[in-house]
Amino acid sequence: MFGEYSFHDNQADSADGDPGPAPCPVPGNLPPEPASFVGREQELQLLEGLLRERRLVTLTGVGGVGKSRLALRAVAAARQARPDGVWWAELSPLRDPSLLTATVAHTVGLADRSPRPPDEELCAWMADKELLLVLDTCEHLVADCRHLVGELLQTAPGLTILVTSREPLGMPTEEVVEVRPLPCEGADSDALALFRARALAATPGAAAVFADPARISVAAEVCRRLDGIPLALELAGARMRLWTLEHMAERIGERFEVLSDARAAALPRRHQTMRTTIGWSHELCEPLERLLWARLSVFTGDFDIAAARAVCSGGPLPAARVERVLAGLATKSVVLRIEERGTGPRYRMLDTIREYGQDWLGELGEVEIVTDRHAHWYAALSQAADRGWLGPGQVDWYRRITAEHAQLRTALEHLIAADPTAALEMAGALWFYWFACGHVHEGRGFLERALRAAPRSGAAYNQAVWALGLTALLQGDMDAAQQLGGECTRDAAHLADPERELRAGYLHAVSVLMPGDPVRALRLAGPRARAGHGGRTSGAGWLLCKLATGYALCDLRRFEEATEEARSLRESCVELGERWLRAYADYILAVAALGLGDHGEAARHVRAMLSGKRLLGDRFGIALGLDLLAAAVAGLGDGELAARLLGTGHAWWRTVGRPQMGSPSLTALRDQGERQARAAIGDAAYETAFLGGAAAPTG
Repeated sequence: MFGEYSFHDNQADSADGDPGPAPCPVPGNLPPEPASFVGREQELQLLEGLLRERRLVTLTGVGGVGKSRLALRAVAAARQARPDGVWWAELSPLRDPSLLTATVAHTVGLADRSPRPPDEELCAWMADKELLLVLDTCEHLVADCRHLVGELLQTAPGLTILVTSREPLGMPTEEVVEVRPLPCEGADSDALALFRARALAATPGAAAVFADPARISVAAEVCRRLDGIPLALELAGARMRLWTLEHMAERIGERFEVLSDARAAALPRRHQTMRTTIGWSHELCEPLERLLWARLSVFTGDFDIAAARAVCSGGPLPAARVERVLAGLATKSVVLRIEERGTGPRYRMLDTIREYGQDWLGELGEVEIVTDRHAHWYAALSQAADRGWLGPGQVDWYRRITAEHAQLRTALEHLIAADPTAALEMAGALWFYWFACGHVHEGRGFLERALRAAPRSGAAYNQAVWALGLTALLQGDMDAAQQLGGECTRDAAHLADPERELRAGYLHAVSVLMPGDPVRALRLAGPRARAGHGGRTSGAGWLLCKLATGYALCDLRRFEEATEEARSLRESCVELGERWLRAYADYILAVAALGLGDHGEAARHVRAMLSGKRLLGDRFGIALGLDLLAAAVAGLGDGELAARLLGTGHAWWRTVGRPQMGSPSLTALRDQGERQARAAIGDAAYETAFLGGAAAPTG
């Protein structure tokens, strides 16, 4: 993650010595490639040329024809040619167009904390990048994608965009490539090869079928009737586990001859074929599988088995049977099972299959009840994450909530309209996700909407106002942060809740500390203020106030007191098993050590800090730590390494959007490291080393 620099607790305390260059991996986030990719040589050759020569290429075609898989295969081949990587933005789960820019920004590693509009910040960040961006599944956001793509291409000359959509964006510079079904004529067709591969994956017994020339002709007829559409072929191949080839050919024929779905009959042939094939697969499912298929359609993106049980059980489908029925749908290729590091097995539906399920959910009259169940499940998950955040499961919660991002959005969107109080509780419970995990713009938007819709009183309202203040703080909107901090303080006093008073004190303190008033910050969050409020010394409010106190004491150059405060905070975090705040305690210890002239001790503490921040993907913390480490190693006399660290820090600050968060003290610390590095190695060597560090990947 840090290019040639790796920061771990077990590194040497001294920053002396150059670790030497190491290969920098090409950044990117491509999803795993399916094993069943077949053919498409001509299309891949065409795309290889187009991605070199054109800046906007759109793959169009019917649902299930393989646009995403073709795009993935094409960009994987081009990956090494892009200095700033290849990035895959999956837009299928996105329902709110206003979150499009935030989704793309998060995809490419921009955790924007600036007050500027997200479009402007993304364009500015992209301006000097040479990267390939894939916008996958855009047909439900065509107008919004057209606007964003136009802005990005105009401001970022090194950017190439590949789009997959059932319809083009309709832009003058767009190169449209229609993805057609696989060729299905003959015994060596690509369609037959894919059908064979899926059949063999379903059952090894299918090998005998494809060894018989007479039966191959039957299989070729199946492929022809399915129009060579890859998803249709995969669904059919999966049925070979239970059916003979001849039975399948007969049933497909019957289904296509008695097409009774008026909606499908009105569609063009390929769309009709795809929908009819899915309908045929639906008919072949057991009744409980059909029911689960319909209910699973409320999920956007992927989901885990616990969510499937909670959301989709009921009536004839008890929770205890959901996993077995889900396995049956996976066997039939109706759902895909995916493995993700740190989150365990997850499942997802392809869009075309989900759309069919949504139609059936409507036919069953269960849309409202299942959607409500989905939203309240994720609201409850958010509350559990809030309770567990300051504990030993923090890293696991970070990974889980990150994996559930699409579902959380869907749930919040529904609750804001259907149950504003529940939306307020959910948005407030996710304070740590908006504040600590890089989703500031999105969090502020959801919190403002929920606060407008819900009753203006109670603990949930106070929590949401506090969370909104945190997002304003990170965006540099100090006036709003101070105002919200004051509102929080007044409301918490009425609630007689010490924890809420402490949280409000932290917000208020940091809102005056960042612009440069540590004395007032100390009055608001220091030991006397904490003692006046009371409350649990292990609660978030108390610990956050200790953090603000440590920062304020460092700004006042009272480094011994800051060290004592930070050690106490670190010990509390160790007892809790918490990593996010502990890393910031390490940061204060490093700043204090630096102020006391112990550069080696400062380097040791900041390396520990960076190790914790890496675990939680805290880009602000990483940028902060790199500046501090640079100052420490510059003090040790290694000007070249300091310059490279400052360059890498600059790259990370760009992903945050606000260098040094506009703080005078943070800027002064960074400038101190630069002055010492330049004095040690000279301006020319500094610039060379800085540029080398700035080229390190931040993905």
